[in-house]
Amino acid sequence: MAGVSEQQRWTIGELARASGVTVRTLHHYDDIGLLTAGERTAAGHRRYTPRDLRRLYRIRALRTLGLSLEEIADLLADAPDDLDTLRELLKAQLRALETQAGRIQHLTRHITELLGRVDESTAPGPFLETLELMSMFETYFTEDEREQLARRRGELGPDQVEEAKARWTKLVEELLSHMDNDTPVDDPRVHELVTRWDAIATPFHTGEQTKTAARRMWLDHGGELARNLPWPTEKMTALVTYLERARHSAR
Repeated sequence: MAGVSEQQRWTIGELARASGVTVRTLHHYDDIGLLTAGERTAAGHRRYTPRDLRRLYRIRALRTLGLSLEEIADLLADAPDDLDTLRELLKAQLRALETQAGRIQHLTRHITELLGRVDESTAPGPFLETLELMSMFETYFTEDEREQLARRRGELGPDQVEEAKARWTKLVEELLSHMDNDTPVDDPRVHELVTRWDAIATPFHTGEQTKTAARRMWLDHGGELARNLPWPTEKMTALVTYLERARHSAR
């Protein structure tokens, strides 16, 4: 190291001041065997050598890259200048950072959406209901599935989404009528309506897994999901059960 004589020695306090770390940190590094003073005086006091100082600066540099003390210890123990080991550690750290960046990006979108809903709300009630529904949605769909569903919805476009809503509304009315009239669930007319119901949902899903998750969510939380729909909550809850019975009768 430039400007440092190989004969120079530092006390723990002097090394702390020279390197910008605390004495407590140096004690901790010593305790875990990461950085031990190269020499001791006759009285047992630590004396750090230029080699120790170079090791300390390597430790600090690796810490800035996000490596843990355990990873740094393994790296320096294998070979202080082992570029292959360092390369693999840095690749692993880069992958972890990319994953973290993805999470931050997802959280940013999530919070942006929440802010938009806050701006649209005039009272805390609707906003809290939105939070509840979003939390419910995250329980039944993985992050990848939620992103796939959102991407699929975007690909379909607002016109197709509105057209599907209109067809779904008509189906709900027809199915509620059959339910109110006690039409058996194995009636061909009911089966035909259930087939159309599922066909409306198909373009919005990416496979059977998300379809199944959506049905399970409705079965478990139909009352909460139906709260903002134009039909009585108890009727929509009963309709979900009616639909499932019709599906089972068709198998």
